[in-house]
Amino acid sequence: MKLFDVYPLFDIEIKSGKGCYTYDTEGNEYLDLYGGHAVISIGHSHPYYINKITEQAQRLTFYSNSVKNSLQQQLADKLGKISGYEDYSLFLINSGAEANENALKLASFHTGKKKVIAFSKAFHGRTSAAVKVTDNPKIVAPINDTFEVAFLPLNDIERVKKEISKGDVCAVIIEGIQGVGGIQVPDTQFLKELRNICTQNQVVLILDEVQSGYGRTGKFFAHQHSGIRPDLITVAKGMGNGFPIGGVLISPAFTPVYGMLGTTFGGNHLACTAACAVLDVMQKENLIENAATVGEYLISQLKTIPQIKEIRGKGLMIGLEFDYPVKELRNKLLFEQHVFTGASGTNVIRLLPPLTLSKEQADSFIGKLKNILS
Repeated sequence: MKLFDVYPLFDIEIKSGKGCYTYDTEGNEYLDLYGGHAVISIGHSHPYYINKITEQAQRLTFYSNSVKNSLQQQLADKLGKISGYEDYSLFLINSGAEANENALKLASFHTGKKKVIAFSKAFHGRTSAAVKVTDNPKIVAPINDTFEVAFLPLNDIERVKKEISKGDVCAVIIEGIQGVGGIQVPDTQFLKELRNICTQNQVVLILDEVQSGYGRTGKFFAHQHSGIRPDLITVAKGMGNGFPIGGVLISPAFTPVYGMLGTTFGGNHLACTAACAVLDVMQKENLIENAATVGEYLISQLKTIPQIKEIRGKGLMIGLEFDYPVKELRNKLLFEQHVFTGASGTNVIRLLPPLTLSKEQADSFIGKLKNILS
């Protein structure tokens, strides 16, 4: 059987990793500034993380969600405390796409409506609110038989007000910082007004923190830079440091009903152990503070490079926009300088390193980037 070929692949096979570095089958070392789409939050092969999931795997990896699993409550307690959302509830699934699908379902159940507002260049996984990254967004584009999605320009509150005034919107879904869309950061004032207009019209506000959450921006969630509290928050990626797990943080305004949501593998014993270990390491090693400090330093050094047209982002979620396509630049960083980076669209290099990145490693990247650009 062959693999279904839907991803372009670099001709590199990574066999191991440690901290912010990965190693291929030829023994080459790479500085990892991408972390597998922001998945690697506490670094590759962290010993505490490995020990915890190994111990759990030797006891039990999974049993049905029809019986009590105290690890789920342990995770909820840890997550609520570190995130500042102790009064919210947690529903566990396996991925960001599932988290957003379940958030949309909750919003629809709660309001009895089926229209969703999303934003141009947003990406919410392969979901009902998946948005084709484009500068020419369609307005009121039917995605499937369940939801109708209106794609509006980011930061245009008047367009949002006009759409919500029609009375058929169940939810607004927005990323804390757009990832696939080129590290576009919503304006603080826009988020505050968005929170207010949703509250006034009984519209559910969903913050997609799948990529921008879990300490990446220097706060636990990117939206916390704006001081707002959404009704639903979706998480995944950095939550398990490579082990598949996702979740929805749910406001007390929602009342759970048996059968409302469901999952087979969500919140399994091994996934919860991995997620608890991630939070333990984040707290013990002050990784949220490190993301803020090293991210600020990295951005300051990047600003000294004149070839970069624009630098966007917060913490260790950074986009570097150039005046030209970055494919060749990214390939040179990978194959000549041994640095993994990501891309957003045609002209943007995307940096999503482990939150353990040091200033010395940031300096190493700056030197390698300057070597290529010079």
